Amino acid sequence: MTDLLKVDLVGVGLNATDTLISLPHYPAPGSKTEYRDVSVMPGGQVATTVVACQHWGMTTRYVGKLGDDSAAKLHREAFVREGVEARLITVAGGASPQSLILVDADGERTVLGRRDERLILQPEDLDRQWVTNARALHVDGHDTAAATLAAEWAREAGIPVIADLDELYPGVEQLLEKIDYLIVSRDFPTRLMEEAHLEKALRRMQRRYRSVLTAATLGEEGVLAWDGKQFHHSPAFAVPVIDTTGAGDIFHAGFIYGLLQGWGLKRQLDFACAAAALNCTGIGARGGIQTVASIEQLMATGSRHPAARVVA
Repeated sequence: MTDLLKVDLVGVGLNATDTLISLPHYPAPGSKTEYRDVSVMPGGQVATTVVACQHWGMTTRYVGKLGDDSAAKLHREAFVREGVEARLITVAGGASPQSLILVDADGERTVLGRRDERLILQPEDLDRQWVTNARALHVDGHDTAAATLAAEWAREAGIPVIADLDELYPGVEQLLEKIDYLIVSRDFPTRLMEEAHLEKALRRMQRRYRSVLTAATLGEEGVLAWDGKQFHHSPAFAVPVIDTTGAGDIFHAGFIYGLLQGWGLKRQLDFACAAAALNCTGIGARGGIQTVASIEQLMATGSRHPAARVVA
């Protein structure tokens, strides 16, 4: 491992093979609904974020587990095609993570997931240099123990840690203590802090875990972030939505891209919102990843959803 090259971003976390099923509407219980088409594509929170950053010219490394099935082949080919350095642990006889995603006519998706317990990334699967030979670390909470160890190594090496969390996984408190940029789903802060008001929950999260930033992504409302002194709200860009799958993953990629460019927080959040919006104009978690120039064009000329949220 002494020859391991330093990359801009290392991601430790989930990959998944997404089977997208397009529907005219979400089916009612007990009903029959004719679907339009089916697409099988690579996805997963951290894996998709890493691929987007690589697509924008960053150097990246992905660390995760796969089975030895056709889904694993799909992921390996995608990493090679994008130029991502993949550190993959193969589980003989294991089934790679799968997601069935129902997408209605408005582009809203419902995810059904399945994961082989043997494919949980364990702390002993990691190599310290995979993490410390990078400028930033991105994790999710699915493989909590492994993510916590990776974040600990990153902290010791002075590497910023970004997290994408949407569930209260066992052991997540220990992980949260090691996150610098905590960007989570809409209801994660209120559930975690047992606080009904999002603004108060974000403040309390930042104080408790001593994060540089706490933020919640809010769909059409964009993102709300607290930096320890003030709130920052970036409304979402209005685009023709085909599929919202992967919007949060691409938002995180945009945030990380801006962070490593040294941008101010407002530009980071605006870029991340624009990148996420454009991804929703394509099919699949990675189907709408656009160029940096296209994202900046939307930032300069695009319209936004009304800013319904007012923060002090």
